[in-house]
Amino acid sequence: MEAALIIFALMLLAIVGLGAYLTVKAVGAAKRGVERTVAQARRSVEDTTLRAKSFGQVGVAGALAQLRLDLRTSMRATQQALAEGAREDASLRESLSLFERLSAHGHELDGELKRLEQEPDRQRTAELLPDLRERAGKIIQAADSLRWAARDRARRFAEDEMSLLSDQIEMESGALRDWSREPVDDLAAAAAEWDAAQSTPSPEPTPTPRPAALNPPAPTVQYPWQQKAPRPESAG
Repeated sequence: MEAALIIFALMLLAIVGLGAYLTVKAVGAAKRGVERTVAQARRSVEDTTLRAKSFGQVGVAGALAQLRLDLRTSMRATQQALAEGAREDASLRESLSLFERLSAHGHELDGELKRLEQEPDRQRTAELLPDLRERAGKIIQAADSLRWAARDRARRFAEDEMSLLSDQIEMESGALRDWSREPVDDLAAAAAEWDAAQSTPSPEPTPTPRPAALNPPAPTVQYPWQQKAPRPESAG
């Protein structure tokens, strides 16, 4: 009885623990989903604001907004291209590692540009613009190079696969148009029948009986009334 109670208590604890673990996992997944949604919404709002500033403002403020917009657009497109390609091509994982290092420089520059948007000394900010453009150009060029290299690699693989598929289809089409050739199944059946005929021994010939005319005649049966009584003179 005590053993049954202990087993029941252990099972109850295991069920409670499993339920708590699943609850924590579900809450964590929901929290991460909400965080991703909020981050995406924040990025969309910020991109829209930067686009409006780049078109609606002139001078230093418009230049800073355009730099941030170009940098963020290039980095986001590269990240998406590499992430999608790495799911099918494991060799792109090294490119992802390089992009993470590049992304650190991009985030640093984006933060600096964002702070300069609030800088009241526009003259000092204007003096920094050439250096900022050069840094942004190097990061954007590196990101674009990774992105286009990944796309060229994916396109080359697709072209090679399509070329191989076309060759296989041409071979199959040629085989289907060869009307003089028997189907493969018929050829296989004929070969199996031939092998079976060769492996089966032929029956031995049975002796033929001689004609009935060569057999000896049957003896003549004599009946009692056909026998003659002996003559008297022969008895004497």
